[in-house]
Amino acid sequence: MTGSMAEKRSEAVCGDGLMGLLQKLDHSEILEVLSGGFCKNCEAVLEDRVRALMNKKFTEISISNVKTESSSFSSPTKNGSETSSWGPIRTPESVSSVGRKEAVSSSSPVSINSKPHLSDYSKVEILLNDGLGGNSSVNDTGVSEEEKEQIRLSQIGRKKDFVHIERTNGRTMNVIQGLELHTRVFNSEEQKKIVECVYDLQRMGQKGMLRARTYSEPKKWMRGKGRVTIQFGCCYNYAVDKNGNPPGIIREEEVDPLPPLFKQMIKRMVRWHILPPTCVPNSCIVNIYDEGDCIPPHIDHHDFLRPFCTVSFLTECSILFGSSLKIVDAGEFSGPVSISLPKGSVLILNGNGADVAKHCVPAVPAKRISITFRKMDESKLPYKYSPDPELLNVRPLVHRPLMNTPSQQQKNTVIRHESRISQQSSSSPHLDKDDFPPLGAWKSDSRKRGNKNGLRQ
Repeated sequence: MTGSMAEKRSEAVCGDGLMGLLQKLDHSEILEVLSGGFCKNCEAVLEDRVRALMNKKFTEISISNVKTESSSFSSPTKNGSETSSWGPIRTPESVSSVGRKEAVSSSSPVSINSKPHLSDYSKVEILLNDGLGGNSSVNDTGVSEEEKEQIRLSQIGRKKDFVHIERTNGRTMNVIQGLELHTRVFNSEEQKKIVECVYDLQRMGQKGMLRARTYSEPKKWMRGKGRVTIQFGCCYNYAVDKNGNPPGIIREEEVDPLPPLFKQMIKRMVRWHILPPTCVPNSCIVNIYDEGDCIPPHIDHHDFLRPFCTVSFLTECSILFGSSLKIVDAGEFSGPVSISLPKGSVLILNGNGADVAKHCVPAVPAKRISITFRKMDESKLPYKYSPDPELLNVRPLVHRPLMNTPSQQQKNTVIRHESRISQQSSSSPHLDKDDFPPLGAWKSDSRKRGNKNGLRQ
């Protein structure tokens, strides 16, 4: 940090006091401060104050007000930003932008004393108190957190029987053995929260608030080249750099640690039997694609253990697999296996699918974000790395059959109904085209949307 920035920080600390400092922080920065933890006494006092404030707020709001406020799902504001049922989506501004847009929530919580009917849940997500979906007490149905989690877990789609036989190195094998696709892992509400977090991180990177090797936004020097990347946990080098470092983890380089929300994502994937507890990720890379960006054929470096996973947001796209993938043109590839990656899904790469078959992402048809989580080989850990205690001893959720009493069946029906509605809304084309303006400062309107094989990537 420069000397001038340090002087400004010193002046702010001396002149404003705690309340003045908090007023200068935005929502995500305040959450980051609070996530550092407190002593038990201070934590209890803070919790009591928050609960008292929430109770006061909830009792002042009626169901009719909620319906009025949430009458439209997405509409443009006067300043050009996009709003949704849970507030505006703030997109990154260029480095030269002046100021930062403030998000104003456009949704109101339901009265804590009300008991909505089934129809009142038509636009409600199943929210869990796991750091991703917010405070589920707002939409209390009388179903416990454990029951909600069990219901969400039961609704995940899981495909583990991918097969494509090829002859490789004199052997005939299923080259995509080990691939798994888990769908509906993150619902539309959670996807928006994660995307907003990525936008915030990009803003920080553009303003120089992240470590130098954490954030990279190269110039778009040709079609498909120059996507934005953000690395956490370790600095991974894709090719020999100017200092002669080979591809792989650069152990002497430091990057920023995993953000709290990303750790919540990791814990959910382990709890929900998507990632094994023996391979909990401790690093990740965020890829921010503009329309036409791509990732060429490759096999992930063995500085990272198997399995690893990638989570998809904003736009459904395809990923190609095969022992021999061909480059057709800039951003255009051909291969024998194409797997579609829905929004909110998790693709697991393991076995032959990670080590024999190459994979690539052809030019994407629209804005896309992916987050790839990986565990570093212990022999390749950065020299200053220390394990995150929050990710130690994460265990899978024990499956418990839901109770079948009449009242419980009715509650479960309500939850499943709202989940189906949320899944339908999350696949709406409006989310792809309107809610998320272009990222970064570069934009192209002249890119093609398919490859020469007719695949819509």
